[in-house]
Amino acid sequence: MGEANYKQYNRIEEILAEIRAYDAANRLEKEHQERIIDFIANNKDNPGTNNSEGHLTASAWIVNSAGNKVLLHNHIVFNKWIQLGGHLEDDELISDAALREAREESGLRTLSLLKDDIFDIDVHKIPENEQQKEHYHYDIRYLMEAEEEEEISRSKESREICWVELEKVKEYAEDEAILRMARKTEQMPGNTEGN
Repeated sequence: MGEANYKQYNRIEEILAEIRAYDAANRLEKEHQERIIDFIANNKDNPGTNNSEGHLTASAWIVNSAGNKVLLHNHIVFNKWIQLGGHLEDDELISDAALREAREESGLRTLSLLKDDIFDIDVHKIPENEQQKEHYHYDIRYLMEAEEEEEISRSKESREICWVELEKVKEYAEDEAILRMARKTEQMPGNTEGN
């Protein structure tokens, strides 16, 4: 019976190569990178939602075309402001999963990857909830862009969803991983917010 929900991850080697090639921004990200590589290497047949210890996840850090705002949502289960994202599906690369999840959770159709490379890496604990026991998310994040003028649809996974000025992200989120991505965005070439 459980076999029907079992996913095939035939692109694990491609995923591992991309994560290994990532140039971590600091010591903490390097530690997360090593933990993610270790998790995948030891769970090649089951890095997804059927693994009770942890899940490989994909996230989208979405900025507007001016690069001065980011799209965040208040997650319905965690009740905190975070980026959009979710789990991989069969034979999906992480960037494709991040793009799909972002579209599903926002309704945005103007979404596009700003760069093909990984933008950020994080490992975080997911507390026990009604759906599952405590576990880890091994999260790979991609930088994306969308038109701020496009109408946003709130999915069932969000209490709220909105564009937040980069300088005000800290008023919404306390999580260092979110603040780190905001700092990276401010420091991007051509972004006048951090220059």
